[in-house]
Amino acid sequence: MKLFHRATLAALALASVTYAISATPVQAQEGHEGHEHVSVPPEKLGTVHFEITAGADAQKAFDRAVAFLHSFEYEEAETAFRKIADSDPQCAMALWGIAMCNYHPIWGPTTEADFLRGQAASEKALQVGGKTDREKAYIDAIASYYKDSDRLGFPARKAAYEEAMAGFHERFPNDMEGTIFYALAILGNAPTTDKSYVKQRKAAELLNSVLPKAPDHPGVAHYLIHSLDYPGLADLALSAARAYAKIAPSAPHAQHMPSHIFTRLGLWDESISSNLAAAEAARAQMARTHPGETYFEELHAMDYLTYAYLQQGRFDKAEGVLRSMRAVTKVNQETPSAAYSFAAVPARIALERHQWAEAARLTEWPAWFSWSKFAWARALTQTARGIGAARSGDTEAARAALATLDSLHQSLAGAEGYNWADQVEVQRREVAGWIAHAERNDAKALEKVTSAADLEDSIDKNPVTPGALLPAREQLADLLMEMKKPAEAVVAYEAVLKDAPGRRNAVAGLEAGRKMLAAGGPGSTRQ
Repeated sequence: MKLFHRATLAALALASVTYAISATPVQAQEGHEGHEHVSVPPEKLGTVHFEITAGADAQKAFDRAVAFLHSFEYEEAETAFRKIADSDPQCAMALWGIAMCNYHPIWGPTTEADFLRGQAASEKALQVGGKTDREKAYIDAIASYYKDSDRLGFPARKAAYEEAMAGFHERFPNDMEGTIFYALAILGNAPTTDKSYVKQRKAAELLNSVLPKAPDHPGVAHYLIHSLDYPGLADLALSAARAYAKIAPSAPHAQHMPSHIFTRLGLWDESISSNLAAAEAARAQMARTHPGETYFEELHAMDYLTYAYLQQGRFDKAEGVLRSMRAVTKVNQETPSAAYSFAAVPARIALERHQWAEAARLTEWPAWFSWSKFAWARALTQTARGIGAARSGDTEAARAALATLDSLHQSLAGAEGYNWADQVEVQRREVAGWIAHAERNDAKALEKVTSAADLEDSIDKNPVTPGALLPAREQLADLLMEMKKPAEAVVAYEAVLKDAPGRRNAVAGLEAGRKMLAAGGPGSTRQ
């Protein structure tokens, strides 16, 4: 496979902005019954045309549903597809859409209830049958994900779907939607340990091949961001990131998603603007669809927003986000992103400010949330408690947190989806390292934290998070500074900033290390 050169990718991504800003997105096809007195801006989801065998009204409704689907607004998309299916039970592609809404390649396995709902729609679509060979191929492809679920796990079924979409693309190479969905299927199977990013580059190549014909297509911009959301590649997605929010301003996820790239590049003002817009769009959507509830997408945006505020040293703003989260009484769905955000935000605020005693006192909240389903999110709280206690000198409390991390790590072994077990292993080693340092065993501390940094470097973060609570290599640099080894610390801080430019603590640590070296302190070449 021929991979795109950086210049080629950058030029094509730039084209998305040039075209998208001047394009006219699709307007809403439906009103907001019961809210006529409220001034609601026209719905803009981007330009999508997914041709099916249907009348003009059904075709417009289908295009709108697919536009929601491409922005991962799964609930809105499924509602739209169901309306089509209810009005025309013989529209197999509407059933295909419902099945697609319950397959989340980037987010991980859905709930059992969601899976069964998607599976039922897939089976019914097969029974009704597509009206053309192309429609039948789409229906067969998603069926490959749902079938044999009694013996195949999530990774195997995702791989089967990717293979089916590869076959679809070979049969219908000029089908734009097929190419875009094939790219997403590839991304769903991209390994987290391949630093050459072969699958991500292949997906980007497919997306860039249709970009000139679809400059304001929400899926193209969205999936380009996912394809390039990695250190060393993120700058290639900057133009796509800046375009996506303009393409689909009515989709909360489209408002948030650009901040993945802004975060990678240390563009904190843009990340803040992106996530404030996402939170506002999420609240507007919930007011219309789930009054009194909080959209998990808003919580996800709040985590990224907190991260950006902390990097700017705007601690009062970060605390304000936390206060808003404390007021949440119900989420529309208890998703992994909601779990991560609830656990990460208070932990970040304490750890990023090096408020160790505060971190040591953290507890799982809110009490009404189903924490038992999210062991890896619970590990965030225990990591903060463990690091905070160890760095406060309370090794007994730190060891208690470490014991809980041990148990959580064991519970994650062999789990489907993203490899959270390795992420928790990184956190176990960090806590163990700081315990060793508190007990004046710096050789062990250095070994533990170095191994944590090496393991963390070998795997990519999950898209649910803007970054680790504290990067393991940044903690290694901090440890080296406490051990009076500024030369080694400087190297570690520089490595952190290469992958995460603009991290406040790493910038400050690097400056301190260089000052110590310049002054001829321990570890300098001037001794």
